Amino acid sequence: MIVGTAGHIDHGKSSLVRALTGVDTDRLKEEKARGISIDLGFAYAPAPDGSVLGFVDVPGHEKFVHTMLAGATGVDFVLLVVAADDGIMPQTREHLAILDMLGLERGTVALTKCDMVAPERIAEVSAEIDNLLASSQLAGAEVMPVSSVTGAGVEHLRQRLFEASAVTAARTGEGGFRFAVDRSFTLSGAGTVVTGIVLSGEVAIGDRVVVSPSGRAARVRSIHAQNRAAERGRAGERCALNLSGDNISKDAIARGDFVLTPELHAPTDRIDVSFRLLASEKKPIGQWTPLRLHHAASDVAARLVLLGDDPIAPGDEVFAQLVLEKPIAAAVGDRFVARDTTAQRTIGGGAFVDLRAPTRKRRTPERRAILDAAARRDPADALRGLLATAPFFVDLDAFARDRALGEQSFAGVARDLDIVELAGGGTRIGLARETFARLVENLVATLAAFHTENPDLPGLGFERLRLALEPRLPAPVFRALLQSPALGGRVSLDGAWARLAEHQVRLQPEDEALWARIAPMISDAERFRPPRVRDIAHALDLREPDVRRLMKLLGRMGKVDEVAHDHFFLRPTVAEMTAIAADIASQAPKGEFTAAQFRDRLDNGRKVAIQILEFFDRHGVTFRRGDLRRINRHRLDLFGAPPAS
Repeated sequence: MIVGTAGHIDHGKSSLVRALTGVDTDRLKEEKARGISIDLGFAYAPAPDGSVLGFVDVPGHEKFVHTMLAGATGVDFVLLVVAADDGIMPQTREHLAILDMLGLERGTVALTKCDMVAPERIAEVSAEIDNLLASSQLAGAEVMPVSSVTGAGVEHLRQRLFEASAVTAARTGEGGFRFAVDRSFTLSGAGTVVTGIVLSGEVAIGDRVVVSPSGRAARVRSIHAQNRAAERGRAGERCALNLSGDNISKDAIARGDFVLTPELHAPTDRIDVSFRLLASEKKPIGQWTPLRLHHAASDVAARLVLLGDDPIAPGDEVFAQLVLEKPIAAAVGDRFVARDTTAQRTIGGGAFVDLRAPTRKRRTPERRAILDAAARRDPADALRGLLATAPFFVDLDAFARDRALGEQSFAGVARDLDIVELAGGGTRIGLARETFARLVENLVATLAAFHTENPDLPGLGFERLRLALEPRLPAPVFRALLQSPALGGRVSLDGAWARLAEHQVRLQPEDEALWARIAPMISDAERFRPPRVRDIAHALDLREPDVRRLMKLLGRMGKVDEVAHDHFFLRPTVAEMTAIAADIASQAPKGEFTAAQFRDRLDNGRKVAIQILEFFDRHGVTFRRGDLRRINRHRLDLFGAPPAS
């Protein structure tokens, strides 16, 4: 269990920790000289059950509240210290407000310096403390009189902490590894060492990690957990990690950084949050209010963006957006505290809801519905809510990453919710099974209606079909869906066209007869240099408009492509020419080729070869730079199956 102190300056926090553990947490020369804590102090005490209690001692001076915040994150139990002679003081109230904002619910109050006051004073201050705690999450916490000088009450308090430790639930190690850095230093013979609390997951010696937000890669050389050498560091433990790697040094890692499993490294500088303005504030706050954001051990300037029309009134809790001066490493559900820019007072705080907050359409009812779902604490409840909210699908990898969920725990959530997974283009999304069934039903119905209205067309354009359906899936995922076994072979994708598998395009009898006469003229040996519409009409003694109408119809059917005006090539020929261009490029330096090289392979005129290449340019099959062209590998299947590499 990690115990964190809180309370006003000179109320005896460090002395009490020394009495409980025998460790002097004031380690700095300036702290010794001034007699006050100005940085975080740490101590440990073995518990009767073999576990170890870790203590984080924080400074109480108002100038060092930011340091207090750095030490308060990740603690399991709060030791609120109030001196019996002074009673409740300004930092007592502010520290209590901070503990509330951080969601800390377990703790006790140590009423110190009881050897200096009469019993009546102890009773009076105890009553004041009870009243103060009544409106906080520590309501009902026990007030324990102690004296660090005489030792009165110290053993009783120690036993109380041991009892609390015994019933502290072990944090799960299933999540992704997240470690909040509060100190970075160099240890002789070891190198760079960082200390902090493991917020989730676990780490082992030899693991590869990332320092975030900087992105520096590192390896864990050794671990001390709860002040003991260990093979692993687990969630809920205070650890020291000895790190090695390129660009890893004391100065490269700062208080406020995170050490993470590489999959969790995704810094953000725009976050949608649940924000509560303290009731003690004297006036509402409005749009673009500057503040200091304190998250874990980080401290960064930010602006508050309102998602509603009215300013936030004291005591209100609303959704808002924070725009940060620089990126931070964070996870959904993390608590934060907001202070004013002068660092004189705490003004509010809350929890992170969405780490990928949008810059547009952030105040719409649809966006509000997403935030309502995302704000649910339980990941399964949040995912269920998001799947039932527009756009009705979730990027599963981003969801798991931003909530620091481990692979096993997230797989269990997805399985329990019976999620349908679709993947394409490096994106993996999830849909509720009923949403997926509705999407497939609408897809088939849309294609059936199109075929009924357009029996002579080969199918509906891929992008037009995608945009006609809800949910509107990302294009790579939608393409994967059309080719997925989940559709049972009911849909076929021919290049840029989608159709029902049973759909067959048929010409009218008179058009079939005419096409039977024209087809030989543009196939076989003449396929790379077919005659134009006027030449076909002249050769067959037909009207140009009749030939043009049929060729346009065949183009819509996907049998031919109009490479240039009135110049039609068979679709298989276009696919063959695409393969030829790709083959030329594969053998050319830097993958670049000329029109002359293409012309020579087709054995046709320069003009026709250039028209064909310009057709490829328009469709993105080739990229032109001056007289040279390169192949776009992603478009090689536009006119048929991609050629073999």
